[in-house]
Order: sequence, then C-alpha cells, then structure tokens
Amino acid sequence: MTRIYGKYLASSLSGSTRLRPSRVRYCATHLMKLAKSSQSRATSAQTESHGAILETGYDRKAAISDRDYAFIREIVYRETRINLGNNKRELVAARLGKRLRMLGISSFNAYCSLLKDRSSGEELYHLIDAISTNHTFFFREANHFNFLNSSILPAFERGEIGDSRSMRLWSCACSTGEEPYSVAISLAERVGMNSPASWHIECTDISTRVLRFASKAVYTEAHLQQVNPKTRKRYFQTGRGANAGSFRIRPELRNHLSFSRLNLFESALPWKEKFHCIWCRNVMIYFDRKTQEGLVGRLSEHLYPGGFLLIGHAESLAGISHPFRIRECPK
Repeated sequence: MTRIYGKYLASSLSGSTRLRPSRVRYCATHLMKLAKSSQSRATSAQTESHGAILETGYDRKAAISDRDYAFIREIVYRETRINLGNNKRELVAARLGKRLRMLGISSFNAYCSLLKDRSSGEELYHLIDAISTNHTFFFREANHFNFLNSSILPAFERGEIGDSRSMRLWSCACSTGEEPYSVAISLAERVGMNSPASWHIECTDISTRVLRFASKAVYTEAHLQQVNPKTRKRYFQTGRGANAGSFRIRPELRNHLSFSRLNLFESALPWKEKFHCIWCRNVMIYFDRKTQEGLVGRLSEHLYPGGFLLIGHAESLAGISHPFRIRECPK
C-alpha cells in the first residue's frame, strides 16, 4: 500500500504560490517637488497620479475588463490548473504590471492580444512567471524532514519501498530550490553525498524563473536563517571578495539533483522509473477539487508500492478519492 504523510497524521505542488500586489514606486525627487509645490491639492493629486503612470508604464487605476480577466483566467487555468477567482483581479493586474511595462504595452487588452498571437510561445512562460510567487525557505515544515529521517529512510533501507538500491525522490514544485536542497542535506547526513548513484532528486517547476535561480544553487544570508552554522559549513561554500555574503551549495551535493521545467498536467511525464518519495507541498491549495483528485491519482502512479507522498500542512485529501493510507505527522 502506498502511504502518505502529512500534517494531521493526515496531511503531509514551488514553495507555496501566492499572489500579492506589487507596490507602485514613486520617484523620490518627484515627491519632493510635489511637497514643495504651491499648486492646489487637485493639481498635486493629478501630478502624483501621473508620476505613478510614468513609473509603471500603464494606468494602474484602469480596471482590467471582464473580458480580458476572463481570458487570463482561462489561459492560466488551462496551463497550470491554478484557479484565479474574481477576488484575485486586482492582484493579477498588479502582478502583470511589470510585464506590461517591460513590453511597453499600455493596456491589458493589448497584452491579451499578444497572448492570443503567441499563446503557444515564450510569452506564456512569462505570464506564468508573473502570476506565481514562490514563497519557501530551507527546512520549511520541519517535521516532514524529521519524518524523512525517522520513517521514510529506514523503510527504504529495510527494502520496504520498491526494489531499487538507488533512492529516487521527486520535488515536483521545487520553486527556488530550498525544499530539494533541504531534502538533499537530510539524505547526505544519513547516507553521505560522495556517491551520486546512491540517491537522486528530480526537481521540477512550471516557472522558468525560479528554476534558473534554483539551478545556480547560490543563496544569501537571509535565505539561510533556518540553517544552523554546522550545516552551513558542511554543505555550503562561503563567497569571498565580490561574492561575499553569498553561499553556494557544494558541488558534490548539487550533483545529486536535476532541475527541469515540467507542467504536472502534461500528457506524459518524462520518467519511466518510479519514485520512493514525492514531495508535493503547498500547491494543491490553489487547485479545485477535481484537479486535486486528478493530480493525486497521477502522482500515485509514479510511486513504488510502499512509497510516500508528502503534501503541505495547509492541505488535506478529505473528500478526494485516493489510494493512500494516511499517516500521522509527529511534532
């Protein structure tokens, strides 16, 4: 029986994805001029509004039309299964503002026309990158890593998961890499990292932006707040000179991971060999129930018998038909 581990002894796709509005930034010198101006309040307000238009490249107050928002919702759902509700309209408009500004496009209608002309091309990737924000950090939801060490790895070592001597794991929404590198560190602590054949982690995400970041394996001090000094010293190289303040995953650990872009809903996944453990955390909360059920069923087909699927603390399989046995998540 394939097993699942999670929050409630019940819940166990980069980094969670959240939408948040961008902040319109005003030129400081322009604001100073406004403060010193003797013009009327109405004139000042008009000038400040014009400043925002100059900064963003489009009129932020101009509402995205029902038709344009419906088109964006449709294309995002078709490609990612992310269900954008009507309450996300302003957030989507703000998030896409930077892209419109970069392209020199002044309206959402014009941007939708661009997507229609290039719906199968590169602009679709930029749309997905703009819509999804990936919030994650090292050893997020730490009890999952405790369970990896206390239950999953011992089960693999006892031969209870599949018949392969090389452990295969999949971080299916890896975001900027903190999750799979945390898994890699946990594995290296137990079985070492000098033999690439002993274990491997496939790392995928739908966003090319986060994959570029993750594959570089370079992080700042702020990224490593959850990583203790001993672990930093053992698994990270400290930057010097122009790279001071940066920390790079050691190559012998990085060699255990592969990064590639993947849409979880593509007709065929690229691997024939199954996995011992799949990490699919904090993404299904953005899917509707039908999509969640379809994804869970699909992931189960890529696990060895006795394998584990981990989902996020905020997620649940309640009301979903699935083949898993729920496991309690010890704190």
